Amino acid sequence: MSTESTKPAAKGMQSLQGAVERIILYSRFILVIFYIGLAVALAGFAVNFVIKLAEVLPATPTMDETGILMAMLVLIDKALVASLIVMVMLSSYENFVGRFDDGIRDDSPTWLGRLDPGSLKIKVAATIIAISSINLLQSFLTAPQQSDRDLMWKAVIHGVFLVSALCLAMLDRITNQKSKGFSA
Repeated sequence: MSTESTKPAAKGMQSLQGAVERIILYSRFILVIFYIGLAVALAGFAVNFVIKLAEVLPATPTMDETGILMAMLVLIDKALVASLIVMVMLSSYENFVGRFDDGIRDDSPTWLGRLDPGSLKIKVAATIIAISSINLLQSFLTAPQQSDRDLMWKAVIHGVFLVSALCLAMLDRITNQKSKGFSA
């Protein structure tokens, strides 16, 4: 076989490989559907927050301190979830789809562009722990209304979230140390 006859085959393979690479690369834009869906969910969640706030405000004069605290914890919980959604949408878009334009970037949060997927996982885990802590506190505040078994399981699940977050943080730290060692 001559090298002349293998050149068209090699060119054809390179074209096919280039097409496959472009398909794989541009498939990341499918993620935009998920981020738009999260934005829609965030809007729905905001409506739910306003409804809950409208229920709580008129009732506060007649509520005891524990009742007010419980209501505020629910609102804080919702705010944490909403913040988590925004953090995931923005940083995931920038990490996996594309950079925001400079005009948009001027109006963006200061952390945008600094959250890599590993850091985002740790932030998500920390937010989950905060949400779990609030739910656990709510459970303890209403302890007489709950069984000891329920309280125990809620505490165990919170502990599992804590251990998981610590493991993620340790893995991220180890990974960052190794990558710094390789670049030096």
